[in-house]
Amino acid sequence: MSYIFFIVFLPLLAAVIAGLGNRLLGNTVAKVLTTGALFASCALSWPIFIHYLGGGEPTIAPVFDWIHSGDLQVAWALRVDALTAVMLVVITSVSALVHLYSWGYMSDDPDQPRFFAYLSLFTFAMLMLVTANNLVQMFFGWEGVGLASYLLIGFWFKKPSANAAAIKAFVVNRVGDLGFMLGIFGTYLVFQTVSISDILHMAPAMKGSTIGFLGYRLDTMTILCLLLFVGAMGKSAQLGLHTWLPDAMEGPTPVSALIHAATMVTAGVFMVCRLSPMFETSPFALTVVMTVGAATCFFAATVGLVQTDIKRVIAYSTCSQLGYMFFAAGCGAYGAAMFHLFTHAFFKALLFLGAGSVIHAMHHEQDMRYYGALRKHIPWTFWGMMAGTLAITGVGIPAVFGNTMAIGFAGFHSKDAIIEAAWASGQSGASIVGMIVALLTSFYSWRLMFLTFWGKPRWAQSEHIQHALHDAHGHDAHHDDHAHADGHDAHAHAHGPEDQSGGTGGYHPHESPLTILVPLALLSLGAIAAGFVFHGYFIDPTAGETYWKGSIAFREHLMEAMETIPLAVKLSATIAMLVGLWTAWMMYIRAPGFPAALAGQFSVVYRFLLNKWYFDELYDLLFVRPAFAIGRLFWHRGDEKTIDRFGPNGSAWVVALGSRVAGRIQTGYVYTYAFVMLLGLTGVVTWAIYVSAK
Repeated sequence: MSYIFFIVFLPLLAAVIAGLGNRLLGNTVAKVLTTGALFASCALSWPIFIHYLGGGEPTIAPVFDWIHSGDLQVAWALRVDALTAVMLVVITSVSALVHLYSWGYMSDDPDQPRFFAYLSLFTFAMLMLVTANNLVQMFFGWEGVGLASYLLIGFWFKKPSANAAAIKAFVVNRVGDLGFMLGIFGTYLVFQTVSISDILHMAPAMKGSTIGFLGYRLDTMTILCLLLFVGAMGKSAQLGLHTWLPDAMEGPTPVSALIHAATMVTAGVFMVCRLSPMFETSPFALTVVMTVGAATCFFAATVGLVQTDIKRVIAYSTCSQLGYMFFAAGCGAYGAAMFHLFTHAFFKALLFLGAGSVIHAMHHEQDMRYYGALRKHIPWTFWGMMAGTLAITGVGIPAVFGNTMAIGFAGFHSKDAIIEAAWASGQSGASIVGMIVALLTSFYSWRLMFLTFWGKPRWAQSEHIQHALHDAHGHDAHHDDHAHADGHDAHAHAHGPEDQSGGTGGYHPHESPLTILVPLALLSLGAIAAGFVFHGYFIDPTAGETYWKGSIAFREHLMEAMETIPLAVKLSATIAMLVGLWTAWMMYIRAPGFPAALAGQFSVVYRFLLNKWYFDELYDLLFVRPAFAIGRLFWHRGDEKTIDRFGPNGSAWVVALGSRVAGRIQTGYVYTYAFVMLLGLTGVVTWAIYVSAK
């Protein structure tokens, strides 16, 4: 297992060389170096994953001694077990394909070495997080992905909205990271170690103990778990700390796929599963995890129903699917949570990269209202996104008769397992929420497909398309950076004004290059087969002994209970998927005018959902405006009118005034100097008389 060092540090080496070399290396060398390093890491990760499928034992690879401070001893070591193996293949596989995809998508960007260096740095930070053997090392990776995400979201730093989104992601995650830090401090205070193995070994003995917190005696493990979960809420964009995730769409599309599919947003789920023996000691903490996950799941799905930006629909879908993972963990089905994390990485990366291919074809138009009838123009992209949609909506045939085997796309196996596990654990409310969200997921996913690939072309109404036509006809010879959100041109294929193409306006979308299509094809395989092939390893009742082997808390009885739940529960997700599909078809194919009429009839609800439950407006009112007001108060009244006025500015004014007074005395006349000397002599004599009189 010594090649774990190469898996982790090859991306770092590539990032350093590409970042420092930058334009001296050139675009091609930087891309080959970083992409080659990621494919090498990916190639080395899959044998480890396969090894643990066969029941490998956990191993720890020491790197060096890191911190020695009193009783705090922190060694840098790489922990490899079944849980790590899952994350290794997810991270390296998706990241490698995102690197390759970026060859085509970012081909015209002038800062490609910097972009690829950031991608590789992001991957290294995530690999450090998932191989951490102690909480301090995990926090290093945790903050590393936060830094890299800030750099990637704000990659186009000349674009104000990108800068604002990067700052928002950074600040919101700092709120979650404060909870994570307090959780780490408290864990060290209680266990006197930051070693994950030692903490998980001692955690059961702390069940029922209390600790002083904010002036109260509270359950020790509940406080620690809730603080750690606050960190997970920030990184995994759970309700309350979710607002940064949709705005992260301001970064390039490959960044969206990397952040939302395999890396940053899954860090919180991974952390909860890694520390699951701690959470098992606190039923209240698990209830909080389940409740927050279910609420996030429902909230994000409702918002996704009405969004028009293709990337934002998929972003809210990510938020919703993360909610599924958390309420699975809250129900004690950690294997099901990791299974959905595994399958989600493939189909969500596929959907994001597919959306990028659509945006590329449509000259960077992201509004689905200006799409339509694209399936014949970009068929490879269409079939890739179809595979992703079939996976996320959970298309499959349930095993309802005897020993028949369930067959379906990736999300069918993992999402259904979460709904069934919630019911089997006695959390029927969470299970019902999962069923409702399955229906909503099906609706907004098929809505995206129907608006994008079916119906009549609506391209002529797009400003981006009109700009492309103007460029193609030579009406606008200069390059307008503001018209290209992704910083490079799509290749417009336009025919003359005589072209009568209905609603196309003379524009003909084009299929993406192979560097974009090959990653779509490979991810499609994962979206199709990952659930069917690997479900037994993650959630089979025997998986706790044969696969996980203590890397997560595994409830065998819960997995066994899933086999005896009512037939209606087993069929619920499939029925919900079909209802969502039928509803979307009726509204966007059969009667395309109905959604606008419905939105007008229920305008209050529509605006509520369109404005994302007004969370941004509420936070702006409660936090942003008061913060700016306090800042202005300290700036103008505190700094300018108090400190500067009576400090450096006041001192300078006194000196200047004294200089002006002294300057008036310097007249050059003898009688003036004699008068001053007389005043001085009078003052000295007066002082001497006053002193002698005392």
